Amino acid sequence: MMRDIEQLYQDHGPAMLSYVRRTFGWCASAEDVLQETFLQALRRPRDLQEAVSPRAYLFGIARHIGQTAARRHRPTASLESIDARPAKVNDALADVRRAIAELSPTLREPLELRLREQMTYEEIAKVLEIPLGTVRSRLHNAVRQLRQTMQ
Repeated sequence: MMRDIEQLYQDHGPAMLSYVRRTFGWCASAEDVLQETFLQALRRPRDLQEAVSPRAYLFGIARHIGQTAARRHRPTASLESIDARPAKVNDALADVRRAIAELSPTLREPLELRLREQMTYEEIAKVLEIPLGTVRSRLHNAVRQLRQTMQ
């Protein structure tokens, strides 16, 4: 089992760390969330072994831990001061990023898992604990809203 966890950590740890930093970095230490994710997986080896997608199973644990941290966190800095760095990307890419940021969390989260983490629809459904049809619907609606915003 330890070898399996080590391999999973090597295979998925960097992507999970990036996901946690992006999604919950404002309220929790990404490294702590990643560590707690693998500790929980070690505590429930049968669940991990029975998972259709170990990657989605681990992302789901990380998401729950991050959400718990977010509920406990009390922001102390204003949103303007969090990221005051000037963007050095072309205007079109900046516009798309802004449009994605403006999506509701229910549409943005599956879109980011699909685009950034390159998860399958089935993996997204597992991570978000929603039906596959809901994933398809939310991704469709997210793309539709982005098209409308960008026009």
